[in-house]
Amino acid sequence: MKPPSLRLNILASYLSQIYLIIISIAILPFYIKYMGAEAYGLVGFFAMLQGLFNLLDFGLTPTISRQTAQYNAGVENALNFRRLFRALSLIFLVIAILGGGALYLLDNYIATHWLKLNNLNIDEVLFCLQVMAICVALRWMTGLYRGVISGFEHIVWLSIVNSIIATLRFPGVLLYMYYFGFTVKSFFVFQLAIALIEFIVLAAKSFQLLPKVSTQEFIGWSIKPVKPLLGFALTIAVTSSIWVLFTQLDKFVLSGVLPLADYGYFTLAVLVAGGILQLSAPISAPIMPRMARLEGEQQHEQMRQVYLNATQFIAVIVVTAGIVLAGVARPVLYAWTGDSNLALQAAPVLQLYALGNALLALAAFPYYLQYAKGNLRYHFIGNIVSVLILVPCIVWAAIHYGAIGAGWVWLLTQLVYLIFWVSYVHRKIEPNINVAWFKSFLPSLISVSLFVILVSKWVDHSGDRLTILLKIIVISVLSIMIAMLSSVRVLNILKLRFVKRAI
Repeated sequence: MKPPSLRLNILASYLSQIYLIIISIAILPFYIKYMGAEAYGLVGFFAMLQGLFNLLDFGLTPTISRQTAQYNAGVENALNFRRLFRALSLIFLVIAILGGGALYLLDNYIATHWLKLNNLNIDEVLFCLQVMAICVALRWMTGLYRGVISGFEHIVWLSIVNSIIATLRFPGVLLYMYYFGFTVKSFFVFQLAIALIEFIVLAAKSFQLLPKVSTQEFIGWSIKPVKPLLGFALTIAVTSSIWVLFTQLDKFVLSGVLPLADYGYFTLAVLVAGGILQLSAPISAPIMPRMARLEGEQQHEQMRQVYLNATQFIAVIVVTAGIVLAGVARPVLYAWTGDSNLALQAAPVLQLYALGNALLALAAFPYYLQYAKGNLRYHFIGNIVSVLILVPCIVWAAIHYGAIGAGWVWLLTQLVYLIFWVSYVHRKIEPNINVAWFKSFLPSLISVSLFVILVSKWVDHSGDRLTILLKIIVISVLSIMIAMLSSVRVLNILKLRFVKRAI
């Protein structure tokens, strides 16, 4: 069967992700306005819990996605694939019950000893924490179904569903609270309903996609089909856990250090910067199963081109967005919220996390290459070393210097990892690709950085918000054009067209 168009999958994934970023970020000032900063701090704590819950994934979601892609390539037969899916379903269910149950039972400790409450009612907070536990378990369970759907490369369908769910989860909750009260309790009741809908829809789609087996073939309820994949899955599990620590540790530490209202403002800045990473997520969803499929079909050169082209695409879109956001952080926050004091306090945090996330989007690429080859040894080693350095540094910095300290640690860690470790990994697993890979993004990175430094002072920090927004849009569009013109791929295309016209 001919695979779906990779370009269409990337386009659909990106449109969905951009829409999700826009509505999730645009809605934040309304949360703070109608619910208050302290209540929004509880919402930020909920988002952090969802990230931490991924520690229980144990590499199972990427494993089912890769095996689905391998089944598509003809490497795996239908019966063995169904047995693997059944085994992973059992494991996911058990972990969801244990993990969600632990969060549910810890609600009193979290409310009274961890969170720094001021005005919120303790009984409402306990109720919200209990609902959080159920929502987190349900959303984590959908990881199995997302893995199957993305492995079958039904990215367009998944993108549409993600957009619908995001519409309900973000602006939809404001409509619900308009009728039932702008309280934190109403917010989490609605989130529980959406989590249930998301779970049912994704589960139904994944079961529809599963290959059919004859009634004479016994699938069974054994977890033995997982055993041959344990090495690969556990390697991903460790690296995924490190990824969670990378992205959530500072938020976890600060949730117990800062007053909940201040934590709400910190969360706001980090979520805006998180849009950079969300912009990079759609590229991994289509290319990881495609690269795994090409590797299974022994089409090595095609896989290499997918890898380089995707890197260049990320550089033009994601890295450019990170540089621009860092350059105009304070004007962006003011134009967005209308609160000059919030913009002044949150801008330094936003700058550090925006740049760090842009570098992380690039540093993640060798993982995609190793994932396709089914060998994550170097990724495992690099992440182990990184976490041994990062964890104590970020804990110390967050406790002593707050959000700014955590931000500096985050940025410097990503810079060192990109320059030294990524280069080493490329030399080991894909000889002769290192120079081509760095050339795919360095020209645009340097050009955009210089441009933003020169023009960032043109944007005011206060005044007419519409004018500020228009200036930011102009800078963003010009930056993307500069990044495209600096791109090696785009330059080659332009040269080729020029030569053809000359002939």
